Amino acid sequence: MKRYTKNQIKELTKILKNDGVISVPTDTVFGICGSIKSKKAQEKLKSIKERPASKPFPIMCADIDQIKSIAMIDNKSEKIIREFMPGPITIVVRKNSQLPEYINNGKETIAIRMATSNKLKELIKILGCPVFMTSANKSGEEVCKNLEDIEKNCPDLDGMLEGKVSFGQASTIVDCTSNEIKILRKGPISEDEIIRALNKT
Repeated sequence: MKRYTKNQIKELTKILKNDGVISVPTDTVFGICGSIKSKKAQEKLKSIKERPASKPFPIMCADIDQIKSIAMIDNKSEKIIREFMPGPITIVVRKNSQLPEYINNGKETIAIRMATSNKLKELIKILGCPVFMTSANKSGEEVCKNLEDIEKNCPDLDGMLEGKVSFGQASTIVDCTSNEIKILRKGPISEDEIIRALNKT
């Protein structure tokens, strides 16, 4: 599997534009991604992950404008975005009604992260749309810790962006669809930190 350096972002973008799937380092763990405009890439991700077809993938955006183009963002969600993104947090919000159903398997909600490195942000910006982003591993198995693990466990990828991850722990997932936030998965950002941010005037 070909490895690409941070100076070859445009080549990786071409792969994504052609329905390809690649691995990238994020701030939390190594991820694998594909363009949200590509149903083929989504199917390939499901195959690589051996993930249930009914379980939608989180989506990574370049910035808050891109988030607002695919999701309905209320004051609570926006406070969390502005306080903690980019960072090790995923928010679950209601999707924009114009988003094609295949993107989140017809569900009303969508899980969103913001790109945490300049290179990842550049990749998504050049691509021109958000990406499906999921951890580099088979569903239910340990997350890949390095490029060698990815090559071994996800051999059907179309390329890999070299780099390192910092936290080594999956992001905090917070459900923002109700009046009260709900932590769906504990991670580097605690519930107390989120509540403090929401209580700021």
